Amino acid sequence: MKKNLLIVLFFACTTAMQAGGLLHNTNQSIAWQRMMARGATNEIDGVFTNPAGMAFLDHEGWTLSLNIQSVTQKRDVLTTFPLFPTENHTRLYEGTASAPVVPSLFAAYKRGKWAYTGFFGFVGGGGKSSFDSGLPIFDAGVMAGFYSQTANLKKTLAENPATAAVLADPRMAGLLPLTADKYDINSSMKGRQYIYGLQLGAAYQISDHWSAFAGLRMNYFSGNYNGFVKVVPNAATATTVEQLRMAYPTLAAALPALVNGTGEMANIELDCNQTGWGVTPILSVNYKTGPLTLAAKYEFKTKLEIENDTETAIAEPAAFETALADYKHGVNTPNDLPSILYVAAGYEIIPNKLRAAVEYHYYDDKNAGMAKNKQEALRHGTHEILAGLEWDINETFTVSCGYQNTDYGLSDDYQTHTAFSCDSYSIGLGGAVNLSEKVRLNLGYFWTTYKDYTKEVAAGNPGYCNTTLAGKDVYSRTNKVFGVGIDYKF
Repeated sequence: MKKNLLIVLFFACTTAMQAGGLLHNTNQSIAWQRMMARGATNEIDGVFTNPAGMAFLDHEGWTLSLNIQSVTQKRDVLTTFPLFPTENHTRLYEGTASAPVVPSLFAAYKRGKWAYTGFFGFVGGGGKSSFDSGLPIFDAGVMAGFYSQTANLKKTLAENPATAAVLADPRMAGLLPLTADKYDINSSMKGRQYIYGLQLGAAYQISDHWSAFAGLRMNYFSGNYNGFVKVVPNAATATTVEQLRMAYPTLAAALPALVNGTGEMANIELDCNQTGWGVTPILSVNYKTGPLTLAAKYEFKTKLEIENDTETAIAEPAAFETALADYKHGVNTPNDLPSILYVAAGYEIIPNKLRAAVEYHYYDDKNAGMAKNKQEALRHGTHEILAGLEWDINETFTVSCGYQNTDYGLSDDYQTHTAFSCDSYSIGLGGAVNLSEKVRLNLGYFWTTYKDYTKEVAAGNPGYCNTTLAGKDVYSRTNKVFGVGIDYKF
């Protein structure tokens, strides 16, 4: 129980706007929202998805694109644990995550064969997450811990002639062992995690068909993890404890957590800020011939360590302090961004009218350092397949749709209550309106359907959440994103 109490406060799961790998956001533009397969585009959003293609921009001079997305997400855990005092010993823990305003900015300046590009956006994390009713990793540990301790106490009292008489008191018979209906666990966990990305680079048109790009992205991590857990006896238990304390003074030393008060049995608080930074080198190539465009992008692994700036770290009783070790002020934790390979093909089925694209992404998550080497539990890196279709109805209106399928290579050992993922597919819809020759409005919406992940832990040592009991979790998520953007040429 003591080992895992504060792990619940580490919200690596605060990735509300994420569409892509475990640690990356690929949905950086509204054009991506509505078509998804944008790795072979030669339009302005290619600054992120196909930077080499910017050498083939159709506008000399400056092109800018501002995109605003709004994200809502749920991440729930349905837990079955034998000590839960609920029907079928099952309890639903509801988590919410949101990012109401997620901006991204693209810029390109094209002159002849050169295109100089820049991008700013949230390349990882990107939201706030909260579990207002706590998480099972804490509840199960507390329930098992108090039950075990008080069951042992009951045995000790029975074996000691000086205290055996205490057990004959009817009030004591109803108190020990301490089950979950005799106390209340109040907890709230909130997290915020953003990785800001500033990318600069240049693309060059080598020939009529080939172009290449080289650039760097500066990544800055900013996070905060804030929460508390308090355990208090309920009114009936508190009254009984006080009566027993007065009647049997020897019991006070045997069970101080209950007897010494109608106050808290446990109190844990954490307020921890985290920051870190790293640089990502990026290379890209683009081949264009007639209606066909082929493109590839490679992002190198980014070494990223995040450092704690801890404002509050309280553990009472002191036995819980070991749970705060990872959150001590100044502690560094690895949080690498993995290397990524994008490969894409785009084809104009009807020139200047109907376009289709397909794409593949690979995120090398297994070779990116994570806290406690969690990456080693993955079965493989993340695989993504994307497809999109876009149709220019006329010179003013464009509609598009897209599809993305994501396979993370998950395993039971990777999944935790605070940082779980689910394989998924996403569908995007939307369109664009050319307001003038220089201004284009983009609208997009996509939703993600996740496959529930079931993790069962058999009784043993350790069993569920480091207890000796069995337990089962069903992880589920939902995700909806709406966005609007404006492209401007001058």
